[in-house]
Amino acid sequence: MWSVKDVYYVSDSTAILAEGMGRALLCQFPEINFNEERIPFVRDAADARKALARILKQSGGRSPLVFCTIVQTEPRLILDSPEIEFFDLLGPVLERLEHCLEAKALREPGFSHQADRLTLARRVDAIHYSIEHDDGTRTREYDKAEIILAGVSRSGKTPVCVYLATQMGYKAANFPLTAEYLDQYQLPQELLKQKQMLVGLTSSPQVLHEFREKRYGGSRYARLDTCTQELEQAQRIFDRYKIPVIATNGRSIEEIAVAAIEALKGARPRGHRG
Repeated sequence: MWSVKDVYYVSDSTAILAEGMGRALLCQFPEINFNEERIPFVRDAADARKALARILKQSGGRSPLVFCTIVQTEPRLILDSPEIEFFDLLGPVLERLEHCLEAKALREPGFSHQADRLTLARRVDAIHYSIEHDDGTRTREYDKAEIILAGVSRSGKTPVCVYLATQMGYKAANFPLTAEYLDQYQLPQELLKQKQMLVGLTSSPQVLHEFREKRYGGSRYARLDTCTQELEQAQRIFDRYKIPVIATNGRSIEEIAVAAIEALKGARPRGHRG
């Protein structure tokens, strides 16, 4: 078994997709260390030869792994050298799609970025909205929100909202459940008016305690019994108003964001963007 392996993510665009797909596969081999490098903008035969020479110079004789998302056939054929382990992530899929759809693919590098530009304005609006409606600010404008996250302090509301806005294009607001609401087991009217947009975030008392200790070590706010009490009070509020809840402990920000959107869809019988 290899203990260390060189890995290259090669693309005719940014190589971000190749890297994401490759890492999704390589994470299944945690006992092996991977030396990773991106090689973007390989768009013709000359670029492919340069990329291959670079790979062989750095990793020749060690059978490096190459994950490729190039749409043009010629550069892929050049990179598919017997001296490397070549993984063509798009070619076979694209060819099968052409067969199934009875149509020829454009095979234009980076074409998706043209579509991305069409949604850029909306994404920028979402980012501005999320920044302006962080931590319970401007609640009167919650009618413009596409999702509202509620939870106790340090439950992950802000980073998830940032991801929802920047990566998924959602106008995401978040509201902190402070003692004012926890002790009364209620939510403000501005929030209740948009209850169909609400998703609650929760965690385990231990995880919440560890997060708070890092910033406010030794404080009453960070104590385990305080965390336990606040999470229980928040759960009672979520139960009272039938708000869907996502547990954040053990999940990445990406997973929490997607789960929140899915929970919102499940809680609303009518259609929803996304």
